[in-house]
Amino acid sequence: MYVTTSTNHARFTPPISEEIESHAIGAARIHEGECLYYEGDEVERLYQVLTGAVRLTRLLEDGRRQVIAFGFPGDIIGFPNDGLHQADCDALTDTKLKSFRRSALENGEGEPALHFALLQAALREIHAMQEHFMMLGLKCSDERVASFLVTMLERCGETTNVGRRVFLPMSRLDIADFLGLTVETVSRCFTALRRSGIISLKNSQTVLVRDEAALAAKALKEHD
Repeated sequence: MYVTTSTNHARFTPPISEEIESHAIGAARIHEGECLYYEGDEVERLYQVLTGAVRLTRLLEDGRRQVIAFGFPGDIIGFPNDGLHQADCDALTDTKLKSFRRSALENGEGEPALHFALLQAALREIHAMQEHFMMLGLKCSDERVASFLVTMLERCGETTNVGRRVFLPMSRLDIADFLGLTVETVSRCFTALRRSGIISLKNSQTVLVRDEAALAAKALKEHD
């Protein structure tokens, strides 16, 4: 899941149909904190997240970390680059996944419909990644955090009698490493949104959005 703007969500990977799911070769369960695969591992399978959430990360030689993406139910993860995984993937919560052979993406082995679905998911990921890079280059810190919350709300939000609520399975440090910010800046942005009445925080991981229109405006253009 890449954060871009607050208006175009067609890039998200739709669930694979039940007919295509019959071509899955297995299921996997990983507990919170467990790793599904590591950067540099050979790609043997692609995975669709069924429940839970995962985090994709890369480490620089000096130890600095970049969170590449988050995977939520419906997302397909594990696309290869020269046959290898390009990031570590670990579980933010207990997670259940369905797996598909890598060859189903590369040559349509046995099921053209599955090949087409996986290929379209890969193309959507490339497009979303490009938009994410553009967001990192053009948006200020407040806009990035607001964009992140808007996207999370779209993906995982629940309606309550006092607004829309979203559970964030990742830490503030994860969000910072995803948005190219410091954890102090992310915390400051959350505090500013709370003080303006746009959101309220039940705890560090549960956000209640009280004014969706104002949050969307923050994501598109910061107003002083």
